[in-house]
Amino acid sequence: MLQESNRIEFKTTLNDKLEKEIVAFLNNHEGGMLYIGINDEGHPIPISEMDAMQLKISDRIKNNILPSTLGLFDIVTENIENIPVTKIIVSSGLEKPYYIKNKGMSPNGCYMRIGTSTQPMSIALIDELYSKRTHTTLRNILSPRQDLTFAQLKIYYQERGLELNQNFANSLELLTPEGKYNYIAYLLADENGVSIKVAKYAGTDKVDLIENEEYGYCSLIKATNQVLEKMKIENITKTKVTGTKRIEQNLIETVPMREALINAVVHNDFSHEIPPVFEIFHDRIEFTSYGGLIQGQSKEDFFSCSSMPRNRELMRVFKDVGLVEQLGSGMSRILQFYDKSIFEISDHFIKVIFPFSLPYEKQNIANGDENGDENGGENKILYLIQEHPDITAKEMSKQTGFSTRKISRIIKKLREAEKITRIGSDRKGYWKISE
Repeated sequence: MLQESNRIEFKTTLNDKLEKEIVAFLNNHEGGMLYIGINDEGHPIPISEMDAMQLKISDRIKNNILPSTLGLFDIVTENIENIPVTKIIVSSGLEKPYYIKNKGMSPNGCYMRIGTSTQPMSIALIDELYSKRTHTTLRNILSPRQDLTFAQLKIYYQERGLELNQNFANSLELLTPEGKYNYIAYLLADENGVSIKVAKYAGTDKVDLIENEEYGYCSLIKATNQVLEKMKIENITKTKVTGTKRIEQNLIETVPMREALINAVVHNDFSHEIPPVFEIFHDRIEFTSYGGLIQGQSKEDFFSCSSMPRNRELMRVFKDVGLVEQLGSGMSRILQFYDKSIFEISDHFIKVIFPFSLPYEKQNIANGDENGDENGGENKILYLIQEHPDITAKEMSKQTGFSTRKISRIIKKLREAEKITRIGSDRKGYWKISE
């Protein structure tokens, strides 16, 4: 059963404290979730006219809180005990402190989460956060060109049943405070100088380049869709035929690959004019985005599935056109299939390395939990040993995406169950699968 926490708050009905709770989650380094239609014990309470209520919620968050919250919240309907309730997902904002518009940037308008409660901020903390506020967002960077057109963007919106009216540049925050097109507009325009590179190599290093394609100089939405289609083609299905069954599997799990690719684009730091890079090797695919972790974000925050978008304006548009389903959902979809070890995080880059998988019987693989159910992992290891009896633990880690610690634990379990036997020494021996 759900419980209130630093990231979860319950309300039985929509009341005048909505803005206060949203501001507190925006100022929280992990964001949070506000449920409306749940009592303090965590049980749902039926609410009538939910659609109308959700429209009111959206209008109040957009109009009553500063700085702008567009792209930082999502409103969805979730069934709890078979009763629909409203769930407001709030990302941690980059322009802290957030505050209630008519209360100003003061303790009466700025709030924060302390445990399960919402408390006013002190003046000292407000001043500290304001001094660190990120002002160099793409929204405030002037577009290199002002003769921009948006026919492609309008088509993507129309395909989703949405129309961009004459004021779309203002509503999508494509203008600087001076009213000129900003860098977000430049990225989304029909023509620009931004190109996403996809390189393909014959081997496992960058020595033998066999393909080098560029997708870009057009709307970032179009370029992203083109790269997605390219990766679908590269992510071929391999087949293993045994005496009793036919096993098929893509080189990479399709859902995590899509989520990681979109994350690499939408969270890339375009302010340095460095686009993300996608590389295909003989044994893996690597996605590299520029920027590293966002200021104030820890690795724990990064993997916690809480959303902290670097480019909230882009995130909003990507969600509008269907490339992003729900805030904060991408990481959970990746970790459902792969271990955290596929990520390499440095000060300036985040790289995701997907090792090519060999066919195996698909089962529920632990979602990155070192102590989770490992039946799917056992099948992977058994298949690898069958194909390569002399395979090392390090190579198993590369092939599966599991940590070496997890590999060691699975091997121990298989040996204790007498499913595999080690023949010879650890260094020069090999594995044998028991009959």
